[in-house]
Amino acid sequence: MDGKDQADFAVLLIDVFDRLQKLAFEQHPLQDDLVSMPQLTLLNWIAQSPGVGIQQIAEGLGLSSPTVSVSVSRLESAGLLIRQPDPEDGRAVKIDLTEQGLDLHRRAFNFRRNKMRRLLQGLDTGERRVLLDLLEKALSAGESKSEA
Repeated sequence: MDGKDQADFAVLLIDVFDRLQKLAFEQHPLQDDLVSMPQLTLLNWIAQSPGVGIQQIAEGLGLSSPTVSVSVSRLESAGLLIRQPDPEDGRAVKIDLTEQGLDLHRRAFNFRRNKMRRLLQGLDTGERRVLLDLLEKALSAGESKSEA
């Protein structure tokens, strides 16, 4: 495939992802919780790594520690996160979801899962497998190479 074909496919893929973003099967159930998408990403990260510290979150999300710290403070004030002293390092804190945070995370996950199920319902099992395999292959290539 020459460079022009790759560029055309890139534009087509951008259009597909733009359409994916605009899909609104139903009103998002979390919009009344006043949690932004970046904050939801942070909640998801913590749900997957309970007891994580600010530095690990920052590294994992590619953000600065001060940026993460501010977001953690806001989510803590909202009752979604709790900071606890790290028993192994008196200077560090561990961050976990509160029950309210866990509930919000579950609702967000269920919303996303249902949205994807509805998106995939037009494909048979073989087509779903091919789609997932190709997306995984493309993501692996993108993660392993520097931006061109």
